[in-house]
Amino acid sequence: MLTHDDIRRVALALPEAYEAAHFDIPSFRVNGKIFCTIHLDRPRIMLKLDREDQLNLSDGEVIEPVPGKWGEHGSTFVWFEKLAPERLPGLMRMAWANVAPKRLVRATG
Repeated sequence: MLTHDDIRRVALALPEAYEAAHFDIPSFRVNGKIFCTIHLDRPRIMLKLDREDQLNLSDGEVIEPVPGKWGEHGSTFVWFEKLAPERLPGLMRMAWANVAPKRLVRATG
């Protein structure tokens, strides 16, 4: 099962990613924009996905849109206790690439 430390390690391995607090929860950012937050009261993270990717990946059990307007703009809950560990790096990179500067995304292929 994935842990907060696993999520932190994967997020911070992405180019120019850094951690900062966001309303008393850890968030991971690139170029000042949040691509992931870790919820401390539940075993879930929020990833900022492209809306089309969000809808294609949503399964209602492990991956689901955040309710309301935030979800309509790509904010996606991922229940990491249920997520296969090998899926985390790909999902995290998708979220990072969604908010990272295009030059950085191109440079990292």
